[in-house]
Amino acid sequence: MITIDSKNARIWSRLGPSGAVGAAALELAEENSDVLMLTADLCFFSGLERFKEQYPDKLYNLGIAEQNMVGVAGGLAKEGFIPFVSTYASFCCSRCADQVRVNMAYMKLPIKMLGLTAGYGAGILGATHMSVEDIAFMRAIPNITILSPADCVEVIKCMLAAAKTKEPTYIRLSGPVNTPMIYKEDYDFEIGKAITLREGTDVCILATGSMVSQALKAADILGEKGISSTVVNLHTIKPLDKEIIEKLCNNHKLLITAEEHSIYGGLGSAVSEVVSKMGTHVPLDIVGIEDAFVRPGDYQYQIEQSGLTSEQIANRILNDLDTLPKSGGVLRSYN
Repeated sequence: MITIDSKNARIWSRLGPSGAVGAAALELAEENSDVLMLTADLCFFSGLERFKEQYPDKLYNLGIAEQNMVGVAGGLAKEGFIPFVSTYASFCCSRCADQVRVNMAYMKLPIKMLGLTAGYGAGILGATHMSVEDIAFMRAIPNITILSPADCVEVIKCMLAAAKTKEPTYIRLSGPVNTPMIYKEDYDFEIGKAITLREGTDVCILATGSMVSQALKAADILGEKGISSTVVNLHTIKPLDKEIIEKLCNNHKLLITAEEHSIYGGLGSAVSEVVSKMGTHVPLDIVGIEDAFVRPGDYQYQIEQSGLTSEQIANRILNDLDTLPKSGGVLRSYN
């Protein structure tokens, strides 16, 4: 059985999300003989080299043919297997759109899709490999569960949990190599149940994926200025934990969402849909990637372009607090 402790958390953090995928894949193969791994010529990049060596009959490399990969996964799922497919997140939602909609969603087949380098993880390769609209695409399709782990430990948690469900699932892997650690020990993880990482009274930051670490750092910066912040890890985008959002709306002056994704259709949109039905007066600000293609470059350069560093998020919150509308509502949804 896989051991989740501080030592392994550090190792997986250094390797990044793909390294965590490899660790989870080995565990899944030991637990369930029906688990299979499929990749579109990204075996090494998906962290599956050790899996390939130990379970050569359980790994299928479909080559640079992502659409066919999802189709093959559908056939395997119909035969009772649990297929995990892996490719760039940008290809999951655009190149494989029809297969995702039909094979995964419409047919309700338990395909588990791993979206590698979501957000700016492969931004050095330019807009073709940037994935900033994948949540919006997946959210609009019925029957698909969407998971967005905060760190490498949670990547493993998401994969282990997804394998036990019969739902088609998209696991969005964001963040760079040397991923900041959120969890250093084992913890209770449940699909659809958000995790409160820090309790506060003034501001609530609802973050997902790579932005959870930035949100925690932003809360530290705000704390130095006397502002108390709640930080929540919304690792499940769909189904969304509406109960915790409704509760938080009643206890804070300001609600912030933070995501390495477009401001349209992602976490911010999902939260605003909940808040709009409540009749609440708490203002909401959606922090994400504005409606433009950013310039290619390394990871840090790109999140700075989009205002997604902890310092930028903290400064935006300070500005929001200075301009709180008396009647509530959305403050803004762009940088």
